[in-house]
Amino acid sequence: MAVKLEMLKCFSTVAQHGSLADAAEALGRTPSAVSMMLKQFEDHVGSPLFETGRKSRLTAVGALIFEEAQRGVRHFENTVAVIEGISRSEMGYLRLAVTPSVAATILPPVIHAFTANHPKVQIDIRDMDSAAITNELIRERADIGIGSLPEIDGMARVELFSDAFGVVCRKDDPLARDWDQLTWSHMADVVLIANGLCDTITDPDFEEILSRSRLRVPNTTSLLSLVREGVGITVLPRMVLSERQGDLVFLPLTDLTARRKVEAVSAPAHLLMPAARAFLSTLSETVRDNKHKEKPIIQKI
Repeated sequence: MAVKLEMLKCFSTVAQHGSLADAAEALGRTPSAVSMMLKQFEDHVGSPLFETGRKSRLTAVGALIFEEAQRGVRHFENTVAVIEGISRSEMGYLRLAVTPSVAATILPPVIHAFTANHPKVQIDIRDMDSAAITNELIRERADIGIGSLPEIDGMARVELFSDAFGVVCRKDDPLARDWDQLTWSHMADVVLIANGLCDTITDPDFEEILSRSRLRVPNTTSLLSLVREGVGITVLPRMVLSERQGDLVFLPLTDLTARRKVEAVSAPAHLLMPAARAFLSTLSETVRDNKHKEKPIIQKI
């Protein structure tokens, strides 16, 4: 007869309690059932494990086997705890690939809420452009991608929000004087610093301005640093911008209807690890709760 985990648990419990009756109560079984399993274990070992029938003292062999039995039971219980933790999304590993603007503005409150409820989940966050995120999802090196992403075969997507594009410039830029009447025609002579999101704007008047640009900066931090230095202006969605830097402004355009759509993209829910499903739920809830917090028309950043 092969040694079973129940035999190890039975033997360990009897050795810890020193009696069949107490061990049976702890195991939720009858004393006769515990005695029978213990005898099967001793028969398999081929040696007595207790010095007397009272089970109060272990033999030398019993003492050695007791240490190993405890180690085996603890390992099994730890394994079960990990499995149950993963299934309840209390533990696990989560890989996020997000655009820099999302990482800087949308993600922090989501991560705060998620880690409060799932403190044992390990999270890996990488910020990259939309093309790189798409590549990571296709190669299964990211569990969830967040940004303005193209259609990917076999992937599920949840729209989180959309926001309008506008001009970002220095607070003292001439464009900021009559911002409520700003159109593409006012930008004929400006230096445009292009970014990846500019390619999603299909307005014909903007395409002409974009074609003249000789600067392209994909990183948001570097992009805003150049705008702050007065190198030029750029066009970004409203929610890309932080409110902590007061020398720049966001200016809406009266003739621009294009909006950026931000989505969470992943494998279908039934293929995701529980931690990833829980994160998507937290993400949707947090974004939904924050949608009512409208920002001012001219946004200082």
